[in-house]
Parts: sequence; structure tokens; C-alpha cells
Amino acid sequence: MTAFTLVAFHAHPDDESLLTGGTLARSSAEGHRVVLVVATDGERGLAGAADGTGPDLAQRRRAELAQAAACLGVHRVVWLGYGDSGLRPDPADPTLFAHTDPRAAADRLAEVLREERADVLTVYDPNGGYGHPDHVQVHRVGSLAASLAGTPVVLEATVPAGAFRAVIAILRRVGHALGAPLPFEDRPVFSPRARITHVVRVDAHLPAKREAMKAHASQRRADGQVRVLDRMLRLPSPLFALVFGREWFVEQHRPAGRREGDVFASSRAAGQRSVA
Repeated sequence: MTAFTLVAFHAHPDDESLLTGGTLARSSAEGHRVVLVVATDGERGLAGAADGTGPDLAQRRRAELAQAAACLGVHRVVWLGYGDSGLRPDPADPTLFAHTDPRAAADRLAEVLREERADVLTVYDPNGGYGHPDHVQVHRVGSLAASLAGTPVVLEATVPAGAFRAVIAILRRVGHALGAPLPFEDRPVFSPRARITHVVRVDAHLPAKREAMKAHASQRRADGQVRVLDRMLRLPSPLFALVFGREWFVEQHRPAGRREGDVFASSRAAGQRSVA
């Protein structure tokens, strides 16, 4: 079997498990090399008092991501070390990832892509999913880095926007906490279904994805609150499979049409090979 190298670029620890965890686990299990690049330590994430704040929380979240990466079979983790911007970045803080020069950050990511001879890079869609500034920056930086490094395939990890909004609306009507208003609810989110080029089945790898999500314990608790991640992990197995059994991508520069079920479909079609 031809083996390829997949580099997944994410904004914060836990993003890798939620949006692409099944794909990373499946790729690794099928014999491909999987590399994870994380822009920030997630030090502004909401957490419980016992998890600390600032550098203490960053250290905890790095350890959590190491555990999650092991669950998913990731071969290498690279930290870029930018500041977590939070949902509303301080305009006066130049260390935040959302404020960094996209070309400077892209040069650093491109170095990893060249070193790994990456066949596929995952980023986020132009909306940054639900609009987090760091996720939008991942799209910008990752797309530019792929161009600089000559990485042939860029996949935008996403969710069908219509389905996402419909599920939120249903949960809201039945009074479920996951239906609470989103911070960017009045803006475009994720991607129209018509743009999606890949629907990847990851049912066989849901145990690894679930364990990776569990590893991010600091994001499952906040004093006096039950976090979204914890509610997701409490879903019964059939519902968890329904929600997380597929992962969606939009391949850049590829017209929508027949949907692929394999993130390496374009690499195979081009006859590329990066790992013996």
C-alpha cells in the first residue's frame, strides 16, 4: 500500500480531536504518517480553578494534547507557540496568533511541510468554523504555507453549515444545553454542503477519537458550569456515533462533485508517494 504524510494544522489543543480526530486515527491505522501542528497552547481556554490560568493552564493543555495525540496515533507534534487570542483578541497584544503576520507564521509552517514532504495539509474553512479568530487565522496561514511549500492538497476541515444550524435549532427547542446561542451565531459558519468534497467515515476509529476528546480534561470542566465537550462525551454510544462518525472536508481548488471518502484520494490519483 502506498503511504502518505498528512499534516493537520490546528489552533488550540482539543481542536484536533473534535474536527479531525477520526481522520487522524484512521490515517495512522492505515499506515500513513500523521503530523500535528498546533498554533497556540490554548492558555485562554475556559477551565476550572484547579487547572490554573495562563502559563499553568498552557502547560496542562500541552500535556493533554500529548495524551490525545497518542490516542490518535500521531507520529509528531509541533508547537508554534503563539498566544491564544480568545474569542475577542486584545487589539494591543501583538503576540496573539490572530495578530501575527500571516506570512511569518506561514514560513514556519512551510518549513514543517517541506521537512515532512507533506502530501496533504488540513486547515479550517474560511469562516474558521464558528468564527474563532484563531481558526480564521489557521485558514489564512495554512493556505499560504501550502503554497510556499508546494504541498499539493489542502483540505479545509468543516461541517455542513445547514446541518449544523438545524441540529442547534432542534437542541434549543428541546431545551438541551448544547443548543445555547453561539458567540458568532449571526455570522456565516462552516461550509455550505454543496462545497464539501470529502465525507470521511470514521466509525471504526470512534473509540480512539472519544479517548482523545477525554484527554482534554481541562476543557471538560469549569467552576459552576458543565462544558460542551463534557456534554458531547456523555452522549450514548449510538448518538455519539451519529454525531461524530463522519468528518467533512473541502479540498481547495477542486470543484465540488462526486464526494470522496478518503483524504488521500487526490494524492493517489496523482501517483504521489512520500513515505516508503
